[in-house]
Amino acid sequence: MGRFVAFGEIMLRMSPPGRELLLQTPRFETWVAGAEANVATALALLGHETSMVSAVPDDALGDAAVRTLRGHGVDTRGIQRRPGRMPLYFVTSGAGMRATDVIYDRGHSAFVKAPPESWDWETLLAGADRLHLSGITPALGCGGRALALQTAEAATSRGIPISFDGNYRERLWATWDSRPRETLLELVALADVVFGNRRDIALLLDERFASMPERVAAEAAFAAFPKLTLLASTRREVIDVNHHCVSARIDLRDKEVETNKMQITGIVDRIGTGDAFAAGVLHALRGGEDARGAAETGLALAGLKHSLPGDASLFKQSDLNALKQGGFDVRR
Repeated sequence: MGRFVAFGEIMLRMSPPGRELLLQTPRFETWVAGAEANVATALALLGHETSMVSAVPDDALGDAAVRTLRGHGVDTRGIQRRPGRMPLYFVTSGAGMRATDVIYDRGHSAFVKAPPESWDWETLLAGADRLHLSGITPALGCGGRALALQTAEAATSRGIPISFDGNYRERLWATWDSRPRETLLELVALADVVFGNRRDIALLLDERFASMPERVAAEAAFAAFPKLTLLASTRREVIDVNHHCVSARIDLRDKEVETNKMQITGIVDRIGTGDAFAAGVLHALRGGEDARGAAETGLALAGLKHSLPGDASLFKQSDLNALKQGGFDVRR
């Protein structure tokens, strides 16, 4: 088996305890975060060799981030220690009729300030058989855009396939003179596995798919991107902040599969569930499962993540097996 490499910014997430408002009391709960780091963590705990490539400040905050990822089994030798700050984001969890809210504070980070020549891709990608990227990195500004494109091109030139999660973050793109459609088109064109739904495809292709079946959008994506072989997505119906109905879908060039809806109640934390889904799909594909198996595994890991505070899925194969077997009584 080869090695997964994830590239992206590592952050610290700050959340008020429980369902409090931001600074309702002067306390925060803190987790190491970042979409790509979440995927690397989940895959490592599922038994895969994973490496994180990033940059964090050479201070106690950077130490904590590296220590956390290393503790979960992620190879952190590709994380540089550089001048700059540790980016933060603040999550206020929803309750009742109040939705979850996010505030970003991630400008001038050590990651986006790292010069392009600082990345030794020959070493960082040695032995890798997949690179995982997301649309968050190019949304961070001109520096993030350049880093994302450079990384994708480095993998492509070495024949390493790329999985790409759209992760469209309007608030990040809106902070600078960005051209999200043009940038994302370049990145998706280099990927063989893409995580995104018809809204993401509509953004990329500048077409409207809102009232059309998912398969119509998928076929448009396959026609536009010759390298694309698999498109994975979830569909979520929000009943209230504690009750969601989620299904998973995978489209191949010649077929599609969709799971039954999973009723998820008593939600502890929705943040990071998309990353868990991506990790579950990649885990299943690496294990030789077909499209249906990959969709079901991705959904299962995403469902488990709803039960856990923080950003990353910390579940193992045994937890997936237990969920598939059913039964929610105490396991003794």
